[in-house]
Amino acid sequence: MIKLDALLVFIGIGVQLWALFDVARKPQESFIVWPKWAWLIVVIIFGLLGSLLWVFWGRKRNGGNGRQGRPRPAKDVPPDDNPDFLRNL
Repeated sequence: MIKLDALLVFIGIGVQLWALFDVARKPQESFIVWPKWAWLIVVIIFGLLGSLLWVFWGRKRNGGNGRQGRPRPAKDVPPDDNPDFLRNL
């Protein structure tokens, strides 16, 4: 039983540290509800509860593409599929 308790404590500390670093590295534009400094205080003071609040309530969802805020690289379009090229013919 003690091993299970220790494992849960380590998992809680890991989640809190992950949330703390996640909040710290995000740009200000990616915060929904509160500013960055407020989320840092919530995660530090409330520990695991603050971390769970950050994960489920404070983060912007990235739509599943894993590229948060980065523009997609321009695709090369062949001339016969490029409307601008065809318009100039």
